[in-house]
Amino acid sequence: MMKVVAPMAGISNSEFLNKVIPLGFDVATLGGYSLDTPTIEASRKIVERGRKEFDFPLNEIFSNIENEVASIKQVNKDVKVSANVRATTPQPIIEVGNIKELDIVEINCHCRQDEITSIGCGQEMLKRPDLEEFISQIVDNVDCEVSVKIRANIEGIDTLEVAKLIESSGVDYLHIDAMKKGVFDADYDLVKEICDAVDIKVIGNNSLNCIENIEKMIDTGVYGFSIARAVISNNLNFDISHF
Repeated sequence: MMKVVAPMAGISNSEFLNKVIPLGFDVATLGGYSLDTPTIEASRKIVERGRKEFDFPLNEIFSNIENEVASIKQVNKDVKVSANVRATTPQPIIEVGNIKELDIVEINCHCRQDEITSIGCGQEMLKRPDLEEFISQIVDNVDCEVSVKIRANIEGIDTLEVAKLIESSGVDYLHIDAMKKGVFDADYDLVKEICDAVDIKVIGNNSLNCIENIEKMIDTGVYGFSIARAVISNNLNFDISHF
């Protein structure tokens, strides 16, 4: 069972990850990072309204990610390092995917901040008619594995059909934030439906703040699970190492 410490904007850097990896994580995810002018400008608007967000200029962002990856590998050689990234075109994501020692590049089809979705990124990516082609271009041109992180149950989007499309693009992982409107728990039924319908490795996320919820997520058939908020808020008061 793969255990992933998931990204949180403006928090998930190498210093933080090196502290929490020993809790039992197999994959450490940096980011999310904005990689081109439109997404960087959107991130700065988010920062201006007081929300944490990584904010690096275009001429620094790629070297920063490279240094962050190296910092983790120096301390935790056996842990896979992932970078969660967003861009309006595939090329900047391809550039990150070819960073030395990076194990997984994760395409962010998940962010719901208005500044990001208004430029067609984050969860708005799931509405792109060329989504499969966008992802396939990345898969075909990087040396590392590829993951796509999505948000479930977006109005007007069939999450199961999106999962099948993402599988057909050739990625290695589907990372799903199984949100369900009005429910303060993961949509385990949907995750199971997806796991039953696709052959790629599914990583389940959302409300994994206790052993009981992790066990429910595992029962859906996921390849692994990811945790963010419980770690960042220092509320991971249970042992994940035995999973």
